[in-house]
Amino acid sequence: MLFNSYVFIFAFLPVSLAGFFVLGRIGPRYAAAWLAAASLFFYGWWNPLYVGLLVVSIGFNYFCGTLIGRAVSEGAHHRAKTAMIVAIGANLTLLAYYKYANFFLSSVNQLAGTSWSFGEIILPLGISFFTFTQIAFLADVYMGKAREYNFIHYGLFVTYFPHLIAGPVLHHAEMMPQFERAATYRFSFENAAVGLTIFAIGLFKKVMLADPMGGYARPVFDAASAGVTLTALEAWGGALAYTFQLYFDFSGYSDMAIGLSRLFGVVLPLNFHSPYKAVNIIDFWRRWHMTLSRFLRDYLYVPLGGNRKGPRRRYFNLMITMVLGGLWHGAGWTFVLWGALHGAYLAINHGWQALWRRLGRDVSGSSAGGRVAGCLLTFVAVVIAWVVFRASNMNSAVVMLKAMAGFNGLVLPDFWLPKWGAFGQWLAAQGVVFGDTRDLVSGGLINWIWILLLFVWFAPNTQQLLAAHRPALGLPAEMRAVRLAWRPTAVFAAIAVALFTLSLFNLHRQSEFLYFQF
Repeated sequence: MLFNSYVFIFAFLPVSLAGFFVLGRIGPRYAAAWLAAASLFFYGWWNPLYVGLLVVSIGFNYFCGTLIGRAVSEGAHHRAKTAMIVAIGANLTLLAYYKYANFFLSSVNQLAGTSWSFGEIILPLGISFFTFTQIAFLADVYMGKAREYNFIHYGLFVTYFPHLIAGPVLHHAEMMPQFERAATYRFSFENAAVGLTIFAIGLFKKVMLADPMGGYARPVFDAASAGVTLTALEAWGGALAYTFQLYFDFSGYSDMAIGLSRLFGVVLPLNFHSPYKAVNIIDFWRRWHMTLSRFLRDYLYVPLGGNRKGPRRRYFNLMITMVLGGLWHGAGWTFVLWGALHGAYLAINHGWQALWRRLGRDVSGSSAGGRVAGCLLTFVAVVIAWVVFRASNMNSAVVMLKAMAGFNGLVLPDFWLPKWGAFGQWLAAQGVVFGDTRDLVSGGLINWIWILLLFVWFAPNTQQLLAAHRPALGLPAEMRAVRLAWRPTAVFAAIAVALFTLSLFNLHRQSEFLYFQF
């Protein structure tokens, strides 16, 4: 079931909310059980067969968490460690089978010239997210940071539908206190107003911004996959279209998840914070998919040694972490390369900062010009990496990158020549080529690009607009409400209704969120 669908908005959501708050009057336990059952129904709408897999995963990890917690409390650390390793190994085995078995087998077949196959394996939606959420829980129990005695609350923690399919990756400690609070199960007009506003903003981003940009990006990447020779303008147009499609798709989903959760009185962690405003790649990963970055840092990078064993080991740990993070996103060599690119970016960024520290320069701040240059350089590096991420295979990625580098020349659309008049004639006289761009570049795409560039670089984000109402956990300490901060007034209600209505009129072209495939 999609957040951006009529059945979700007009059937599932109101019924779930009504049942939750009606049963909350009887007892929080009943309301929590209702919401867990509703979340399973939400998951089963896609494929009922995989509800059993999710339930077994929940039962197994709850049982293992109980064993680990009991062993820790008894001081039997060897037994606790053994149970944790077995439990995490089982989770990773399940994930590896569904997500990576055929990928690795096909790679072996290419190298060995064999034709082995596991047959068709359908990837269960959200398996990466509910697996990582439970791995984090098991590790936290082993470290004494979490214990769970209430199976209903644990089941709700894992299945909670606003995060189940595409995140954020939750920590047990940040959710359980909210599920145990009596106020969570009482309806709040403030929560309803804040939640519906955030949901409306997210729905608008998805339907009115992300999906149209996907329509521009798809033909360009399809042409690259077919071996079509692209010009620099065509390749950059497609790359930037996808850059904004992914941005507003994930930003929209993150807003909708936070807004939906707020309707139930539960505050989710911040997962997306204007990443294209980042002044370096370290800053980018503090803003993009923040809960995944947190998971990779706490449960992979730090256990590998982090930065505690010297610069070389630190760069190696960064590379391993990012390569595995890339592989987490999808079973393909393009995802591995994307992760390696970001690992290299991070190593270069940390090395650059280390060099400046040795020279006695302050790396914590820079001039306005330095921040602008850093933002532009980071943005270009991210766009290049997104091309690899989006490409259907390595060959099409190379086709795109070569075209973006100018190997195939620059051809401007021929319909621009008469529009530009004397200036166009002057450009043509200077050798600039105007020709057929196969409808891959249009005036509409160019206008979208510069408008959205201004939007992502200069407009306040959703969290800034609603900062006074604590829209998410983990808000940056420096965040302050902006001049146009949201308030529960008729004007802001009318704006939210307008965004929501405009989005509803365009739901006929609904599409899945991009992160559903990861």
